Amino acid sequence: MTYLALAEALQRVETVLTRRPDLGLHDDAPARARWQQGTRVEAHHANGTKMFTDMPAELGGSGEHVTPGWLFRAGVASCFATTIVMLAATENIELSDLDVQVSSRSDTRGLLSLADEDGAPVYSGPRDVAMRVRIAATNATPERLRKLVDDGLLVSPVPNAVIGCTPMAVDIEVV
Repeated sequence: MTYLALAEALQRVETVLTRRPDLGLHDDAPARARWQQGTRVEAHHANGTKMFTDMPAELGGSGEHVTPGWLFRAGVASCFATTIVMLAATENIELSDLDVQVSSRSDTRGLLSLADEDGAPVYSGPRDVAMRVRIAATNATPERLRKLVDDGLLVSPVPNAVIGCTPMAVDIEVV
């Protein structure tokens, strides 16, 4: 899809949502994960897309697939890159390069329910998340590109879930 076609599609959606804001709230496509064996899990989308995760060998996995933590970082990076592309299209900025890298730092002791030296449980989630964006365009100044990235961070859904600590409900069915 060209930038022009993308910008036109986004404008059509914006027009509809301006007239009918109630159409903006929707249920997102659920992700379903089913345990296969060992630490291998198959995740799939309702459209038939499937992917597998596994843990590294040192944690009992095969190491043949990406970890769920990597998928988290990939989700943050790809969502942010997509948001930047969408904003660039609406602002008629012709990107020539965009690369988003997301890294994090975690303590495996938390995954294993180990305690810290003071006896407190070790947090199992990422202690910090860092994002690095490389961006270039044929028709925008560095200042405009920095603003594009800053603006994107305000509206990109997956990074916002991390920044805003989205609450999560858990329903358990024992069979």
